[in-house]
Amino acid sequence: MKKADERKKGFIKDLTLYILKGGKGYYSLLIFLSLVIMLWFFVLYHQFSKGLIVTNLTDQVNWGLYLSNFTFLVGVAAGAVTIVFPSYVYHHKQLKEVAVVGEMLAIAAVVMCLLFVIVHLGRPDRLLHIIPGIGVFNFPASMLAWDVLVLNGYLILNLVCAFYYLYKKYKGEEVKKSFFMPIVYIAIVWALSIHTVTAFLYNTMPARAAWNHSILPIKFISTAFASGPAILIITFLIIRKKTKLKIGDEAIDMLSQIFVWCLGIGLFLMFSEIVTAFYHTTEHAYGLKYLILGLHGYSKLVPWYWVSTIFMTFSFIFLLFPSLRKNHKLLPIACVLSIIGIWIEKGLAFVLPGFFPTSLGEVVEYSPSLVEITISSGNWAVGLFLFVILVKGAIGILTKEVTA
Repeated sequence: MKKADERKKGFIKDLTLYILKGGKGYYSLLIFLSLVIMLWFFVLYHQFSKGLIVTNLTDQVNWGLYLSNFTFLVGVAAGAVTIVFPSYVYHHKQLKEVAVVGEMLAIAAVVMCLLFVIVHLGRPDRLLHIIPGIGVFNFPASMLAWDVLVLNGYLILNLVCAFYYLYKKYKGEEVKKSFFMPIVYIAIVWALSIHTVTAFLYNTMPARAAWNHSILPIKFISTAFASGPAILIITFLIIRKKTKLKIGDEAIDMLSQIFVWCLGIGLFLMFSEIVTAFYHTTEHAYGLKYLILGLHGYSKLVPWYWVSTIFMTFSFIFLLFPSLRKNHKLLPIACVLSIIGIWIEKGLAFVLPGFFPTSLGEVVEYSPSLVEITISSGNWAVGLFLFVILVKGAIGILTKEVTA
């Protein structure tokens, strides 16, 4: 027992020391993110002391930038399974060697999801209301209770998978398959559940016509399996250029294929929704009409929608050509455009139309306040900071720079 404890302490110590080492670019990035986080603390205190009155959320539009980011990031967390699934189910050798990076992305994304839920509550003490035994968790009646459960469960699964794998690599031992593989398979299925439950959180609201349709879960999952690989492709290209960790072209090409076909499915479902809503236009199509064409002279979201659609469509067409898809200088451009497009489509362009028009027929437009934008940027900075140091530690062990 003492030797095992010493090894674990040595693992934590060696990993921490390696994370603290780096070049100018690495330190510059961490310092920049730290400055954003410091500003985040200040503005967060301002919101927690004043309440949600400092945001531009209203009685008519009470879900905005916070839950838009939450919805997108749940997809990113679920999308990380696109590297785990081919690694352990189809035994893709090159992806298997770096699958832990996908698990690190999932950990960082879920942490950001939970941060966006906390800031959306307005005050941190309200979090007590959704903790079993302290507050009224309202399980299983509340879909939000299901969402809290699956997100925390997914976080725990990825923490166990990632750090157990790294610990075994650190010691130079093989993972114990009877322990490790069941957790991996559970995590794969769990990844689908987190975004499915998030979709159910929206589409089980019959009063919100823009959300109340049955294709939403599969639409969410398809775009998640596009945004996740897009972020991982950019990460792998940076890792390959800046570190000693070798990532083969075959791994990036596999992710880009998953990326393009899932993006295509997402676009198909999006256009199917438009045809269904507009072919026989009823009052149920008003939210979508506001988004695409504007409604009663209100059109604040229209430019966002068209930018999103153009970015995603361009990326899909670009990636259809193998010669362009395998060009690793142009591939990041398509990845960035698709990430922006999916963030808009799954965020503000999805959440806000559900509130237009209100039950009284009002159209109350919404734009995030500076407080919301700053806090959202801070949440992203926390997640990116965590992702960078987790990946840095994983690289140290995978390249055997950190060993027992």
